[in-house]
Amino acid sequence: MHAADAFPPPLPDAAPQQLTLLAERLSRTLAVARALAIAGRQIELNGIQDGVGLLCAKTLDLPRADARRLLPALYEVLAQIDSLRLALPPPGRPA
Repeated sequence: MHAADAFPPPLPDAAPQQLTLLAERLSRTLAVARALAIAGRQIELNGIQDGVGLLCAKTLDLPRADARRLLPALYEVLAQIDSLRLALPPPGRPA
């Protein structure tokens, strides 16, 4: 086994575009979750948490230059998370 075989293969060139699409979908999902929270509806955060975790992990796998191109989409996801957080009731208090 060669040293190069020990590392995972590089992601395909389409990976940054796929991650941008994932980030955009997460942003839309977060916006819907925020609207539901404002309306007093219960929302499930596990799927959102899993999607954000996947986005972060896959972004870390990218070469630095490709990851930097994702910054605007990542900042949008962060803004949506902050907006949702503000719309949620404090912990321990029902909606």
